[in-house]
Amino acid sequence: MTGPLHGLTFIELAGIGPGPFCGMMLADMGATVIRVDRPGGNPHSAIGHTVLFRNRQNLALDLKKPEGIETVLKLCETADGIFEGFRPGVTERLGIGPEDCMARNPKLVYGRMTGWGQTGPLAQAAGHDMNYISLSGALHAMGRAGEKPAIPLNLVGDFGGGGMMLAFGLVCAALEAQRSGEGQVVDTSMVEGSAALMAMFYGLKSQGLFTDQRGTHMLDSGAHFYEVYETADNKYVSIGSIEPQFYAQLCQIAELPAEDFGHQMNPPKWPEMKQKLAAVIKQKSRDEWSELMEGTDVCFAPVLSLEEAPSHPHNVARGSFVDVNGSIQPAPTPRFSRSAPGEIRAATTAGADSLAVLRNAGMDEDAIEALIASGAVKQD
Repeated sequence: MTGPLHGLTFIELAGIGPGPFCGMMLADMGATVIRVDRPGGNPHSAIGHTVLFRNRQNLALDLKKPEGIETVLKLCETADGIFEGFRPGVTERLGIGPEDCMARNPKLVYGRMTGWGQTGPLAQAAGHDMNYISLSGALHAMGRAGEKPAIPLNLVGDFGGGGMMLAFGLVCAALEAQRSGEGQVVDTSMVEGSAALMAMFYGLKSQGLFTDQRGTHMLDSGAHFYEVYETADNKYVSIGSIEPQFYAQLCQIAELPAEDFGHQMNPPKWPEMKQKLAAVIKQKSRDEWSELMEGTDVCFAPVLSLEEAPSHPHNVARGSFVDVNGSIQPAPTPRFSRSAPGEIRAATTAGADSLAVLRNAGMDEDAIEALIASGAVKQD
C-alpha cells in the first residue's frame, strides 16, 4: 500500500464494529495495520465485517498464553500505535495494557475504544451504539414529529463517533509523538464522539433555534423543502431546497403554485405544504423526477438502495465504489492529489499473514517455529 499514512504501523487487537472501522480507515490511507486475531477468528466478526477487515495483515495469536502476550509486546517495540476495544482494565489484566506496551516503546500511542469511556460510573457496563447515542442526546433528536426516535443504523455511535474519532485521535497522537518523542493514551468514548457530531445542534439549541420537539425543525423532516418523498413507482427522492434561490427553482420545476408555496420560511404552514408537495411528487416516478431535477440547483437526489448506488453515473465516474474479488464496496476516502492509496487488499482469514508479520518484526525462524509449536501462533 501507498498513501498519506505509508510508513506508520498500527497493531489492532481484534474486535468488532468501531475498532475494525478504525483499522480500515488507517489501512486505507496506507498505514500498515496488523490485526491480532484469535486462532480461528471471532465468529461474530464473520457477519458483515469482511469489508471492514480489508488491507490488513492478519496475525493469529492466543493471548491466553504468555508467548502470545510477549509477541504483542515485541510488535509494539517497532510500531507507532496499538488500539483495542475491550472493557476498561481487560488489557491490563492480560499484560498488554498501556504501561506494559509503552515500557517497550515510549513513543507508542495507545488507542482505547469504548462506548462510555475509560472512567465514570458506566465505564464497566455493557452497551451498544444506540445506548451510547442515547446518552449524548443524538438519538433523541432523530425522528419524525409524534414518533419515537429513529435508529440511524449504527453510523453515529460505532462508526462516526467511535471508529472515525479513534482513527483521528491515533493519527493526532502519532504526529505529536514525532515531535515530543513520547506516546500517550487516546481514550475514545462513543458517547462523547456522538456528542461531538451533534455540535451544530447544541449550538442551535443555545440560540433557541433547536428544541426537544423532534421532527419540527428544518433539518429533521419538519420542513417541506427538506424531506424524503414517495414517488409514483413507490420509490423515493430527497429534496433539500433550503436556500431561497434553490427553493425558487424547486417551485418552478415542480410547478408549485405561489399561493400554496410562496412563503417558504413559515413553520406553522410546513405540515400543510408538506402534504401538498407530497401529492405533487407522487404524480411522477423516481426516474421522471430525476430527469427533471438531477443536476439542477434544486438540491435533489434519488434515494438509491445499496444495490443501485454503485451503478449511478456520478459514482461510476468518480470510482466511488470498487470491486474487490467480486465484493462491491466503498472506495477509500478522502482523496489525495499526490499520495493516493494503492490497490485494495481483500480481507484475509485469521492467521493468514502470521509468518510474514513475525519475520517482518525481526524474529528468526527458530523463534517462529517455537511459537507455532507452543500453540501461541497459528498460521492459516
